[in-house]
Amino acid sequence: MDSQKKRGIAPCIAVLGTGSDVGKSVVAAALCRAIVRRGFRVAPFKAQNMSNNSGVTPEGLEMGRAQIVQAEAAKLAPHVDMNPILLKPTSEIGSQVILLGRVYGNSTARDYHERKEGLFQQAVGALHRLRSAYDLVVLEGAGSCAEVNLMAQDIVNLRMAEAAEAPVVLVADIHRGGVFAQIVGTLECLEQRERGMIRGVIVNRFRGDLSLFADGVRWIEQRTGRRVFGVLPWFDNIRIESEDSVVIENPRRTYPGAGGSAAVAVIRLPHISNFTDFEPLSAVQGLDVHFLEREQDLAGFAAVILPGSKNTRFDMEWLKTSGWAQAILKYYEHGGRVLGICGGYQMLGRWVHDPEGHEGRPGSTPGLALLPVETVLRAPKTTTLTRFAWQDALGSGYEIHMGRTERRGGEPLFQVQARNGRPLADDDGCTTADRRAMGTYVHGMFDNPPITARWLDTLGVKGVRPPAIGGLAARDVEYERLADHLEKHVDVDAIIALAEGKEHRA
Repeated sequence: MDSQKKRGIAPCIAVLGTGSDVGKSVVAAALCRAIVRRGFRVAPFKAQNMSNNSGVTPEGLEMGRAQIVQAEAAKLAPHVDMNPILLKPTSEIGSQVILLGRVYGNSTARDYHERKEGLFQQAVGALHRLRSAYDLVVLEGAGSCAEVNLMAQDIVNLRMAEAAEAPVVLVADIHRGGVFAQIVGTLECLEQRERGMIRGVIVNRFRGDLSLFADGVRWIEQRTGRRVFGVLPWFDNIRIESEDSVVIENPRRTYPGAGGSAAVAVIRLPHISNFTDFEPLSAVQGLDVHFLEREQDLAGFAAVILPGSKNTRFDMEWLKTSGWAQAILKYYEHGGRVLGICGGYQMLGRWVHDPEGHEGRPGSTPGLALLPVETVLRAPKTTTLTRFAWQDALGSGYEIHMGRTERRGGEPLFQVQARNGRPLADDDGCTTADRRAMGTYVHGMFDNPPITARWLDTLGVKGVRPPAIGGLAARDVEYERLADHLEKHVDVDAIIALAEGKEHRA
C-alpha cells in the first residue's frame, strides 16, 4: 500500500471464484456499494467479460452489463476502462471482440488466444487509468481461478490480480454442494506463489441456520490458513441484474393461468442477448414472466416476446427447425400479441440479409413476416443511449445492433428524441395498426414505468400496473439492500484493510 501511495495509484481487491456462477459479480457489486458508503471513491474492473449481455456508456461505447451494474452500485457512470475486453459469443467457437467499447473484430478461440498478450496490456492500461482516478478498485475474475489448462493464457484472474498487486478474496457457492472441496481444491490446483495470493474466503448462498455452519468456518480456516470473511445467506428478495444467461438455462415448458396472473412468454433463443431487458417485467405485480426453450402451445399467454440475439439468422433458422416459428404464427393467427426487441425485431420482419457475412456465411434468411420491415446487417455497429417517446409516455434506453431496418408499411413504434445526448427527430421500430405485432431496437424499454404501462394496456390485461419507480432509481434501492445484506454477514472493513495492506496473514 505504501509503495502504491507513493506512485499515486489506488490499491485493489480481487474477487475471484471457485467456479462459474458462484456469485462473484453480485459480491463485487455489493462491495462497491458498501465501500462507497464508507467515503471511498471506488471503481469496478473486469479485464475480460464473456457475455452477450452488454450495455452502452454515456460516450456511446459498449461494455458488459455486469460492470455497468457494479458502476451503478459504486454511484458512477459506466466507463469502458471498467471492462476493456468484452467477448460476445456468436457460435460455439467464435466471438465478436469488443475492445475499449468498439468492435475489434470476430475471432475464433484459437485466434483470440494468439492475440491475448496485446489485449492483456490493453487491460493493464485500463486498470492503471482507474487506479490513478479512484481510491480503490474492485476486480472481478471469471469462472474458476484454477482452470489449470487455461491458466497460461489467463488475463482476467490471478495474472490480472498479480498485475494489480491485489490480494484475493475467493468466493465459493455452498448451495451447489461440495463447498469444502471447492475451496481446498482451488488452492491445491495452484502453484505456491498463486496460492499465497488468496487471502480469504466468502461462502455464498447459504440456506438455513448460520450457526450450524460455525464448525464449517473453523474447519476452512484451520485447513487452509485463510480467513473466512463471512457467510452470505441465500436471498431472493433483492433484484440485481444477472451477468450471464446461465440463470435462464434449460427452462421448462410452462402454461399460464395456474396462479391467476397474466403471463408473458420470452423465447429463450440459442444466442439470446440482453435478457435483463425483462427483469423489470418480473417486478410487475400480477404478471408472470416465463422463459421458454422447448416448443409448446402458446395459447393463454398475454404476449410472446422475441428477445435480442447475437446471431439473428442462426436463431431465426432455429425458430423454424424447433417448431417455434409455427407455434408463434399459430398464436398470432388466433389473436395473440408479439413483441420483438433488437434481433427479435429483425426476425419479425420479412427478410434478414447479411451480404458481408457479419454473422457467418453471407446470405439472406426469411423472417416471420409479421411486420413489414426488411433488415440488412452492415457495419458500423450502432451503440447509443436513446431517449424516446411512445405518444405521451417518455422513456430512455439503449441501442446495440449491427443491422439497418427499413420499414415498408405499418407505423413507427417510438419517436426518438435524442441519441447519445444529441437531440434529433427520428423514429424507431414498427407496429401494425392493431398493435398486435410490434418491434423495436430499444433495449431497456421496460425500465420506464410509463412505457411499460402503455405496453400492458395494449395487451388488455386488467389490474396489472408497473411499480411507481423504475430504471436506475429502482435499481439503486436494490443496491442499498444488497449492501445491507453484505454488511450484516461479511466483514467489509477487514476486506478494505486487506486491500490497504493493513491486515496480517492468518
